[in-house]
Amino acid sequence: MRTPAVLTATLAAALLGACSSMYADKAAAPARASDGVLTGPNGMTLYVFDKDAAGSGKSTCNGPCATNWPPLMAAAGSQAGGGYSVVMRDDGAHQWAYHGKPLYYWIKDAKPGDRTGDGVNQVWHLARP
Repeated sequence: MRTPAVLTATLAAALLGACSSMYADKAAAPARASDGVLTGPNGMTLYVFDKDAAGSGKSTCNGPCATNWPPLMAAAGSQAGGGYSVVMRDDGAHQWAYHGKPLYYWIKDAKPGDRTGDGVNQVWHLARP
C-alpha cells in the first residue's frame, strides 16, 4: 500500500511532466496548419512576404508595413524547432519564421479563416505548411 506522500509525489511528477511536454510542443510550434495554411495561436491566417529573404534572419517589413502586416511575435527566449526559427526585427523585437521566412498577419483579415491578404501587391502569400 502506498502512503499519501508517495501518491502525492507521483501525481505531482506526472502533472509536471505533462505540463513540460505541452510547453515544449508550443515552443516548437508557434503556429499550426489549418485547411492547408499556417495560422497563429489566435486562429488567424499567416502570410509570408516575397521581399524577405529566406534564412536571412531578419524581417524587411517594418514601420508602416508592419502596421498593415503585424508580425507573429516571438517571446524573449523562444526556442526554434520543427521548421520554425526566430528572426530579429529592426526595433530589436523577435518574430517567428517558418523555413526561414518571417510570418505575418494581415490587418484586413477580420476573423479566423479569412485569407484576404493572399496576393496583395503580388508580394504577399499564404504561409503554407
